[in-house]
Amino acid sequence: MTVTLMRALPIKQLKDLLVKDGVVSSELFDAAAKDASRLKQDIVGLLVARGTLSRDYFYNLLAKFYGVERVGLSSYAIDEEAMRFLPEAVAQEKRSFVFARSADGSFYIAMEDPSDLQSLEFLKKYLKANIIPYLASDEDLNKAYKLYSQRSAEDFKSIIKENIRASLELGKNDIEAAGELPIVSIVDTLLSYAVSSRASDIHLEITESDFLVRLRIDGILHELVRLPREVHPAIIARVKIMSNLKLDEHAKPQDGRFRLPVGGGVVDARVSVMPTLYGEKAAMRILPAAQRPLSLEELGFLEDDALVLKNNLVKAFGMVLVTGPTGSGKTTTLYAMISILNKPEVNIVTIEDPIEFGISNVNQTQINPAAGISFADGLRAIVRQDPNVIMVGEIRDRETAEISVHSALTGALVLSTLHTNNAATAVPRLLDMGAQAFLVAAVLNLIIAQRLVRRICLECISSYKPDAATIEAIKGQFRAMGLADEARPPKLLYKGEGCVSCGGIGYRGRVGIYELLQVTDSARSLMVSPDFNLASFDKLARREGMISMFEDGLRKAERGITTIEEVLRVIRE
Repeated sequence: MTVTLMRALPIKQLKDLLVKDGVVSSELFDAAAKDASRLKQDIVGLLVARGTLSRDYFYNLLAKFYGVERVGLSSYAIDEEAMRFLPEAVAQEKRSFVFARSADGSFYIAMEDPSDLQSLEFLKKYLKANIIPYLASDEDLNKAYKLYSQRSAEDFKSIIKENIRASLELGKNDIEAAGELPIVSIVDTLLSYAVSSRASDIHLEITESDFLVRLRIDGILHELVRLPREVHPAIIARVKIMSNLKLDEHAKPQDGRFRLPVGGGVVDARVSVMPTLYGEKAAMRILPAAQRPLSLEELGFLEDDALVLKNNLVKAFGMVLVTGPTGSGKTTTLYAMISILNKPEVNIVTIEDPIEFGISNVNQTQINPAAGISFADGLRAIVRQDPNVIMVGEIRDRETAEISVHSALTGALVLSTLHTNNAATAVPRLLDMGAQAFLVAAVLNLIIAQRLVRRICLECISSYKPDAATIEAIKGQFRAMGLADEARPPKLLYKGEGCVSCGGIGYRGRVGIYELLQVTDSARSLMVSPDFNLASFDKLARREGMISMFEDGLRKAERGITTIEEVLRVIRE
């Protein structure tokens, strides 16, 4: 159930109607309203999930309130010719769907909120015709939108099939074929479909028998299509041409990027091509060209963690580290910090590999080993640029670690990343790189460890009471962390039932789970002590308030942001 319904039907009026009909008591409604506020959920969705209110009853009530008829799209013979007059993007944005057209040219439009006058006026102007609004449930609308997806998938397969046939008939070598329309069309169609599917990565992989195309959506790889092996060299050549890579180099890895108009917008693609057993593999990371740094709240920092991070960013010098495996969103978190610090009076300089996207008023430098610009070399130049804030994309070696620590010691705020499994491990990792313990203790302010979990799709979210196996899994994770006494399994959890908006998987988008370790005076003393060890450092951090990534994930599972299965999956990886 979506929040837009409640904008049209005020909560007091909803309460009066439900109490008058005897559906709920005043006390039960008030208690549910408090729970909905705490969980940041829609009150109607909560009542439906708990079985207090039926969806059918609510929509009948709502139709009377709006003064319109209700349409059941699931059982209606939808006019696909009329449907095409309203593109999917517009239909999704306005939560509307054209399901029929009258003899006089008027459009019958199913809407989630038929009282939305702005949307009604927009649709009337867009369609250039009279419109007749009907009320439809969110579930019915999502099922109707599946028609767009089916048509898109059919069009995709048809275009690919047709162009593969044409490409095989060209009779040209791979490089010549890469510039011909069939191959160009195949690659453009793949990119367009990947963008419309919200994919972050496209993998073009050659196997002994197939040419496999896979998409990574919300962190999970999905097979898209298998193509004939014969078109593989030409398609890889096309990707190389677009990325300005060497066409005659097949034995060494190559990196590049390109920008391409797709679906009315523009995307940047970061490309990596490398040799494998059966030929070259290409991986393309899809980045919106107009991408902006996300806020801490958008990334998933809860109120207490966001406050801790902001308090450490106002410090004039020192070091803030973000840790986690590849693909855990570390750079995105750094960009969010840069966005907070980005003010006219602050000189921010970065050294990155690669630059994910440009940020106004920030001096960003791309490492280029061929030109002699490594992280260490770039960092040496940066410290002579009078920086207030330095962002180092990654601390990889002793030289970079030492320069970063000295930069933080001499008056700059240094932000960087490390590859470690948790926050506490960042300290021995720096020491192993050769950084001196007393210097690390002097400059380290905050360590953040993070992972990415999939968000529950808000279009099909539902609540449930955890079963014995789920409770035991939660308790088992606490025991594995040595925190058996702190295990408090939640009484209510959430999941996505699966709908057209999320492709039937129950998830849509990703969010971070975090572990923030503040380096206090006690922690600094322990770091320079001969008795320093990882276990004692982690215990000290917990005594001083650190919440583990699992506990943060559990908080988000209780709030309906993600599922407990997702939290356990990424914690155990």
